[in-house]
Amino acid sequence: MIIDASFWVAASFFIFIGFLIYLKIPNKINSTLNDKIQEIEKELDESKKLKEEAKKLLSHYESKIDKSKKETREIVERAQAQSEKMILDKMEKFHHINEEKKKNTELKIAQMRENALKDIKNLSIKISIKTAENIIKNSIDKNKLGSLYLKNLEQIKMKLRAAKN
Repeated sequence: MIIDASFWVAASFFIFIGFLIYLKIPNKINSTLNDKIQEIEKELDESKKLKEEAKKLLSHYESKIDKSKKETREIVERAQAQSEKMILDKMEKFHHINEEKKKNTELKIAQMRENALKDIKNLSIKISIKTAENIIKNSIDKNKLGSLYLKNLEQIKMKLRAAKN
């Protein structure tokens, strides 16, 4: 047999493989790789758990955000309703007060008008009495004057009573 370089390469290769098997290198490599695989699987499992936990936390906080948005909307709606109610109440009170003031003013005007009419009647009666007295004093003699004066005085008193009622 001819021993050439390829033989020695093949022989050294098989010796090297045999030496590796003898030292259990493939098993050690295999166990190291298996350990690494298990470690990576543990990390993957842990990362999956963390991912699920993060999803749960996210959904929890999103629900809290939704609840707080709803509460905010409800608070705003209640505040708007209360403010509208208060505005309506204030407007109603304002209109009621204005109506009362208007009625009071109209009553005062009516009273002032009645008082003015009474004053005018009283003043006109006084003026007519004085005028009648002056006319009677100046135009009629004293004998007729007394009887006419009393007669006219009685008529004026009756008219005054009728005017006051």
